[in-house]
Formats: sequence, structure tokens, C-alpha cells
Amino acid sequence: MKHLRYIFPALFTAMVLLSSCTISYKFNGASIDYSKIKSIAIADFPNNSALVNPTLSSDFSEGLRDIFQRQTRLQVTRRDGDLELEGEIIDYNLTPMAIASDSYSAQTKLTMVVKLIFTNNVDPDESFERSYTAYQIFDSSQLLTDVQDELCSQMIKEITENIYNDTVARW
Repeated sequence: MKHLRYIFPALFTAMVLLSSCTISYKFNGASIDYSKIKSIAIADFPNNSALVNPTLSSDFSEGLRDIFQRQTRLQVTRRDGDLELEGEIIDYNLTPMAIASDSYSAQTKLTMVVKLIFTNNVDPDESFERSYTAYQIFDSSQLLTDVQDELCSQMIKEITENIYNDTVARW
């Protein structure tokens, strides 16, 4: 009991010292120096593919803005950011896959390819240009119009996460 009167003050002092020195971990993977990088400009990504989905351009552009708004403290703008993302949807197509015994396609693959130009105005050496591809396979007995929204949502999620990881998470 005699040692307890020394242990409690020592623990209290250690807690005070440790609470004044904080270490911040982010589990979203972002490695952004917020003292230098304050904003990201994300332009609209037009759909320039042969197969047209009327909402794909706006869905993709908003999905990309959303991931940066949710997972960073960057101010998201449409132009003049410390970081800039621009590009286009260069391919959106259907490909017949597995052939069934009746010589018709049993599955169809929906593919989306996005060309990205990433400009880092703070550290130009980190800028790059790259294409991202995602695809989803669905049963050919289904109409594209019945499954398109869900499939596009999954492809947009995959591509925007890859863009996020390559631009600010650096995985």
C-alpha cells in the first residue's frame, strides 16, 4: 500500500505527457501534407466511348468527387486545385464471354476504361497519366438495361478507389 501513493501520481503524469504528444493515424490510406496541399480540382469526365450510357459521365465524376470528400480534408473544386484530376471515359463496351452449348453467349462482360491525367501542382514529379479498367460479368439472359446501374456502380467504385490510392494514398 505504501507504493501506491507513488504509482498513481506517476501514472497520472505519464498520461498527461502522452496525451500532449499525439500521433495521428488515418485508416483511409491518405498520405497528404495538408500544410502544402489544400485542394483538389476534379473536372467532369466526359463519356467518349462508342456505347453511350447517358448517366455514366456524371455518375463517374460525382463518384470520384465523393471519395475525396469522404476520405480527405481537401477542398474539392472543379478547377485550379493544388492537385488536379481530369480525363475521360474512353471505352464502355460489351463483350460476349462463355459460349453455351447452343452456340450463344452464356455471359457478357461490361467493361469501362477511364483515362486519367493527374497533375500535382505542389510536386510536379508526382504527376502522371494512366488508364484504369474495370469490368463486370453478367448472365446474357439479362438485359443490359436491367443490370447496368448496379454494374456501373461497382465499376465506378473500383476505378475511383484505384485512382484515390494512386494519387493520394500512394499504395
